[in-house]
Amino acid sequence: MNPGRPPIARHRHIALIPVLIAGLSLFGLAAESVAQVLQEVVVTAQRRAETLQRVAASITRLEPGAMGRLDLGHHAEALNRVPGVWVQRGSGQESLLAVRSPVLAGAGACGAFVMLEDGFPLRPTGFCNVNELFESNTSQAAAIEVVRGPGSSAYGANAVHGTLHVIGPTAAALQGGRASLVGGANGFINVAGALGDGRSGLYGTWRHDDGFRIDSAVTEVKLNAVHETPFAEGDLRWRAAASRLDQDTAGFIRGENAYRDPALRRSNPNPEAFRDADSARLSARWSRSACDECLDELGGVMRHSSMRFLQHFLLGKPLEHNAQTSVALSWARERPVESVPGLTWRAGADAEWADTSLQQSQALPTTEGSAAARAIRPAGRHYDYDTTVFGLGVQGGVQIERGRWQWRAGARVDRIRYGYDNRMRDGNTAEDGTPCPGGCLYSRPADRSDRFDNFAPQLEALWQGSPQTTLYLLLGEGFRPPEITELYRLQRNQSSAELDREQLQSIELGWRHARHGSLALFAQRKRNVILRDANGFNVIGGRTRHEGLEYEWRLPIGALTLAANGTYARHRYDFSRQIEGGETIIAGRDIDTAPRHVHRLEGEWQLDALTTLTIDWRHTGRYSADAANTRIHPGHDVLRLRSAWQASPRWRMTVEIDNLLDTRYADRADFAQGEWRYFPARGRSAFIGVDWRNR
Repeated sequence: MNPGRPPIARHRHIALIPVLIAGLSLFGLAAESVAQVLQEVVVTAQRRAETLQRVAASITRLEPGAMGRLDLGHHAEALNRVPGVWVQRGSGQESLLAVRSPVLAGAGACGAFVMLEDGFPLRPTGFCNVNELFESNTSQAAAIEVVRGPGSSAYGANAVHGTLHVIGPTAAALQGGRASLVGGANGFINVAGALGDGRSGLYGTWRHDDGFRIDSAVTEVKLNAVHETPFAEGDLRWRAAASRLDQDTAGFIRGENAYRDPALRRSNPNPEAFRDADSARLSARWSRSACDECLDELGGVMRHSSMRFLQHFLLGKPLEHNAQTSVALSWARERPVESVPGLTWRAGADAEWADTSLQQSQALPTTEGSAAARAIRPAGRHYDYDTTVFGLGVQGGVQIERGRWQWRAGARVDRIRYGYDNRMRDGNTAEDGTPCPGGCLYSRPADRSDRFDNFAPQLEALWQGSPQTTLYLLLGEGFRPPEITELYRLQRNQSSAELDREQLQSIELGWRHARHGSLALFAQRKRNVILRDANGFNVIGGRTRHEGLEYEWRLPIGALTLAANGTYARHRYDFSRQIEGGETIIAGRDIDTAPRHVHRLEGEWQLDALTTLTIDWRHTGRYSADAANTRIHPGHDVLRLRSAWQASPRWRMTVEIDNLLDTRYADRADFAQGEWRYFPARGRSAFIGVDWRNR
């Protein structure tokens, strides 16, 4: 590498894309005659359901469209259509996520995002999993709404960088019967169905994929039920969900550009690896709207999940088993102030209780690595603990409208308490108390409790220039407490981790047009970032900064609709420090796995009244694979083709071709332990489906 060259070059021609799009949009507006304005309604609006034009936030709503489904094999297929979002696929159903952030990895990666299903988080506070979205039925969802930016004033803990909300279909939408069958490359098969009578409905999917890599088969089942009925002058909706995942996991392939090698990219260095996961949820929500600006809402959810997986990426390959059983309740009320026209208030409260557990054990002595590395990784149990979680949040806010202006102010106070119970010997000995030379790697703190309090304000100003256009300013905060594993799953000689909550402050300026798209500028500062230092200790003190521009654009041209979205953003360290693995963070450098450019262009042709053809191009720019910015991954471009033919009112045929040009690229690339590591992407793959419905 030329030392005088910036670690990540500036793609000036790509950076012009938002400018060109803005110009085309203005041209389209000037030429637009009086037309019907699309009043898209979003429910993840931190208040009652609103038209998108009345929300001061960057929200994208994904719906099934002509294909009749949001995704086929992985939720990344849907979420990577959203500006500011980048989902890196791992093996099978695994993934890592970025929302106005670098791709986050490690124990706290999932804690930066709230993942909701019909208004409730999938997991309790402190017990998230970076892969937990595979527990939700995204394929058959009615919509996925993505809120970019912090939202802790509404959702409390974990709404730091963004909120992902999977919204199930209503009972009315499930009326009748439907079934679908999709088959394709590498032994892929997906069977889905739904049945309903207008008040109750049942839907589900069974999916199997042999995988394009050796010993990487995945089988999963997802079942959902819904029942809706009038109750107490309102509406009561019951939902049930269950999932089962049986996955043979493929590990990293290693060596520079290994993903380009035709043999290595199909290989699996860890054929013994697996992940088995189960989940079940039952929720109820009652709501009533006594007037246009009124809302009464009461809800609750019971959740259980359990997962076993082999940590093939660690020496000794220990087995982890984690589980949680939890309950969450919520209440909200919104009312106008009759004595002050245009003024409304909102209040709400949430409570959560969870019983969580984690056990890590190693059946056989460690045989990999150096003698010193083997000596500190004994066989037997490494961790075995239970943690109870109790959380309480109270929120309130006011909104006032005057002419074209709308102002909102809100705040939330949260208190979260962990009660940790170590079921083994304290310290870092072997299970039977035998010491290791210098101390065993895995360290167990003594029983303790920890409490985290937070205050999260939010301010919004919105100006509606016309029925089609909106300009807004948003100031908000997000926070997350440490994850349970960050506090109690310690290593080496660390006997306790005195961690605090991570906090992010954000300012956003946005413009939105109801028919043509949106533009948003944002700046974020995060402090108290939790990391592992050079001693392997979990510590706080990291700081990062995040600035960028996001755009969405849509332009109908006869039978052709062009759509584009993307992001130009910089995610940088705001501190300097040596960290685990011998890496050094330097203030001002780009955070690893944070491309400055991610762009997408789509063309959809309505070939005739029954046939739709879509071509999708996605560009992921180059990015650093290490903290020092000395190892640069080139990024990639990939094409996807989809087509749907409505053969009759009851029958539809679909075709999808992923990676149309058979590009050899990596879904994930990083540099660790002195070598490149990759999850290679699947080559060109075709999938053919047939859908039937009786209404």
